[in-house]
Amino acid sequence: MADQISDLLRLPDGPVNLAGHDPRATPGFPSKKGKQEQPALMAELATELGGLQERLFAAGRAQPRTAPSVLVILQGMDTSGKGGVIRHAAGLMDPQGVAIKGFKAPTKEELSHDFLWRIRREVPGPGMVGIFDRSQYEDVLVVRVDRLVPKREWETRFERINDFEAELAESGTKIIKCFLNVSYTEQGERLMERLDRPDKHWKYNPGDLQVRAKWDRYQLAYTDVLRRCHTEVAPWYVIPSDRKWYRNWAVAQLLTEQLRSLNLGWPPADFDVAEQRRALLQTI
Repeated sequence: MADQISDLLRLPDGPVNLAGHDPRATPGFPSKKGKQEQPALMAELATELGGLQERLFAAGRAQPRTAPSVLVILQGMDTSGKGGVIRHAAGLMDPQGVAIKGFKAPTKEELSHDFLWRIRREVPGPGMVGIFDRSQYEDVLVVRVDRLVPKREWETRFERINDFEAELAESGTKIIKCFLNVSYTEQGERLMERLDRPDKHWKYNPGDLQVRAKWDRYQLAYTDVLRRCHTEVAPWYVIPSDRKWYRNWAVAQLLTEQLRSLNLGWPPADFDVAEQRRALLQTI
């Protein structure tokens, strides 16, 4: 049996060296033809992933208090492909069972609460797959790089995030944290494409260059995030993201494996099937 993506992309325990993770790698991709074969493989995944998600959704309907849920956290630099993953990987699932939340700069109301307040409000309920485009990690990334709060404040948040995720896992939420690892060179090319193509201008923000100028500081901040918040119940997966086709397949495959690991069957009927069949036959 081939190695699972869950094993190949799981961040190894121990010291974290982001430079040792090749953003152009394609670990576990089952075809030497690469991009050419990706659409067919995605179509295959769609069938299994959709079926697994339907079982999860059904469990939420049948057992609304005890069914598990899944939380996918997408983190990465600008252009790393969070939106692309949502469209192409999460898009393989039935939207009625998926809740997507993008976390931008906090509002005035959100700033008046603890930093986890707005996160807790969006945690997926039983039977749901929640997808966070950015997350609680912005409060140890952006606030650190831009010096929005004192170091003594953001330093305490790592442990609080770990406690929060442990609490979610204990309550039945499977947490899948994906760091979309894009290179500095690839980011530059993607930003240039947004300038070259009128249909991409809406994606470009002049402030993107200000963030790009802080690349090294963000790499240090992400290194700390991966090192300090990589736990048994909520591990990090490092997704090579320079090749969009691989990134999308890898996250879809990871989702499939993680949903498969829930070992969900179909919930049994809470009514007499034979009796209902007889009653239906009388109407036909």
